[in-house]
Amino acid sequence: MFKTMTPRSLSALLLSAFFVTGSVGAEIVKKSQSGICHDSYSSYYNRTKNFSSFDTLHACLNSGGELPKNYSGPGVKATVSDATAEARREKRAFSTLYDRDAWPHWSDHDGDCQNTRAEILITRSAVPVTFTNKRNCTVKTGRWIGGFTGDTFTTASDVDIDHVVPLKWAHGHGGQAWSRSKKERFANDPANLIIADDGLNSQKGAKGPDEWLPLAQPYRCVYLQKFVTIVDKYGLEFVNVEKAKVKELQLACSQVVDM
Repeated sequence: MFKTMTPRSLSALLLSAFFVTGSVGAEIVKKSQSGICHDSYSSYYNRTKNFSSFDTLHACLNSGGELPKNYSGPGVKATVSDATAEARREKRAFSTLYDRDAWPHWSDHDGDCQNTRAEILITRSAVPVTFTNKRNCTVKTGRWIGGFTGDTFTTASDVDIDHVVPLKWAHGHGGQAWSRSKKERFANDPANLIIADDGLNSQKGAKGPDEWLPLAQPYRCVYLQKFVTIVDKYGLEFVNVEKAKVKELQLACSQVVDM
């Protein structure tokens, strides 16, 4: 026999369903910590455990999220088109699908086999560098100061050449409309490159200064200034909530300087 549900038990069941799905009878869309929007058509949906929830894919995309690579859920073209049009009407950033290959980086413009990474390591080493082979293409050792911590590194493989303004961040804040040549110039601009601990670079990911800054002073203020300078140099734009946070951070840095 089936038990008759009381109003109280029915409410509890509905409430439970809401927390599981985000709304009764509908699956939530999960925005992962890396900013990817996963609905039930995404192969990563069930594997995404740490996320922000949205009622629709459209809403997730409008928050700045992106679709998984090779996503083929129903109505995706219309969803992306609607979200993009809405963002343009509201004059705010919207990140269309980001393809790192569309931003050529570590170029070798002079054809000497030393790409941008190698040249940054060579020019910023406090001592003459060594190479991994006789062709002198890839740097092996030197002495570098990490831009996030001030720590000293002597092995090239222990450091990343970080884009102060990440390529993916630039893409979503005006760079998606750039020509391929401008994207390449941005991706290889020494002013936008900093030597960094590889672990911290991974931690930073594609975050802007409103979401991530070096922990130690004065490195966070130097980093913040570099970020804003590159944004201005290339005509990128913070969205309003980012702009407010950046102004708050700049004020805090000016107070540190004045002390």
